[in-house]
Amino acid sequence: MNAQLLFDQTTFECSKLITQRYSTSFTLGIKTLAKNFHLPIYAIYGFVRYADEIVDTFHDQDKKALLDRFKKDTYEAIEARISLNPVLHAFQLIVNQYRIDQELIEAFLHSMEMDLDFKTYNDSKYQEYIYGSAEVVGLMCLRVFCQGDEAEYQRLKDPACKLGSAFQKVNFLRDLKSDFEERGRVYFPGVDFNRFNTAVKKAIEEDIQKDFDDSLVGIAGLPQGAKLGVKLAYLYYQKLFDKIKKLPPETITQQRVRIPNARKLSLLFGSYVENKLGFS
Repeated sequence: MNAQLLFDQTTFECSKLITQRYSTSFTLGIKTLAKNFHLPIYAIYGFVRYADEIVDTFHDQDKKALLDRFKKDTYEAIEARISLNPVLHAFQLIVNQYRIDQELIEAFLHSMEMDLDFKTYNDSKYQEYIYGSAEVVGLMCLRVFCQGDEAEYQRLKDPACKLGSAFQKVNFLRDLKSDFEERGRVYFPGVDFNRFNTAVKKAIEEDIQKDFDDSLVGIAGLPQGAKLGVKLAYLYYQKLFDKIKKLPPETITQQRVRIPNARKLSLLFGSYVENKLGFS
């Protein structure tokens, strides 16, 4: 292996480590993708994870300055096709190889900026945030899965957005307590944390279920090497959502809902068997 390939490989390994440390469910999902998709998706996750850490974690730092620097370094890495930041180097390799649209990157980073100066969102700001924080990440992954097939990308684009939207809204419900208490955020438009009741919860759940339903056609049409991993993510979030739906609103405002690791493994095995037997 020559020196350049060694450098590239080690940066991908850094993104893989980040994924493994931060997300058990995402790591399991990646393992079910075709091998040629593993490193590209690790690279995308590493990038979005570290950007998210800037706005959510470093409370004793100047977050705006950190995010501005990260944004500048991202665009410089993509243009120069190199970065000594391993996360950005791995990401730029994938952006350039799969021609990931700059608009998607800009929308994602803008959503991180929105978190820095969070105000209660109205419907338009809520949709803007959902698009930038979740839907575009799904579209970055879709660019990888389609491997340059523009017609396939355009055909699957809307369902991919719906799936990303469903995932993010489930996250908002799951993290309602921590988002409000630690960051002063309630993302759902017009929702008062102190008046979160059954009617409010039901309206949110109906909106999420519609996104899940609209995404299914896209999962069925994915390339074979990507279908199982995305199906697993869908099943995981649907199970999490089902668990949330069964809980009273006061529980949602008092604790974070989780799926145990053993259940995640069970979902993984079930999806694998379905795929091998041709049931999916």
